[in-house]
Amino acid sequence: MNRTKDAIIEAFWELLDERPFNKITVKDIVDRCQINRNTFYYHFHDIPELMESTIKQEADYIIQNSSQFGSHLDCLKPFVELSLRRKRALLHIYRSVQREVFLKEAERIARYAVTEYIHTVAADLTISQQDSALLIRFYKCVLIGVMLDWLDDGMQYDLLAAASRLAELFGDPGRQAYLNAAESFRQADSE
Repeated sequence: MNRTKDAIIEAFWELLDERPFNKITVKDIVDRCQINRNTFYYHFHDIPELMESTIKQEADYIIQNSSQFGSHLDCLKPFVELSLRRKRALLHIYRSVQREVFLKEAERIARYAVTEYIHTVAADLTISQQDSALLIRFYKCVLIGVMLDWLDDGMQYDLLAAASRLAELFGDPGRQAYLNAAESFRQADSE
């Protein structure tokens, strides 16, 4: 990637860590990077485009570098790690008018994590494509709901510890749901 573009993105993250999204200007960014405005506009049309590109880049990084999804907790870890690393900045985005961009990328991360988790825990099972899609959608929604609750609370509680405890209380409902779907599929196939 381009060093100037990287510098703009890093300056944006630094500024987001310091202040709300709507308080950041192009002037703030170019001053921080020590570049001129035209250089900023060469890379980004405006700050919302910069924010969308930046969030997408973080989501792509998580998806490309996360591959172990043997448990519910594994689905949350990449998102939690990013969130804690960029806590104030992400809360500023989450609480801004640009929230939808953040939520779209959070949903993409959740869908990827849940799909990989389901394929890992149910690799030895055969179920219908409709049931598989339904279970992935359901668990993606659960994961997003958990993440949104945590963000709404300002990331004040230990989400991984809470998820770990819930896994102890519930066991592995994803695997059980797949077992049930596989049994249903087997019965329908034998009829």
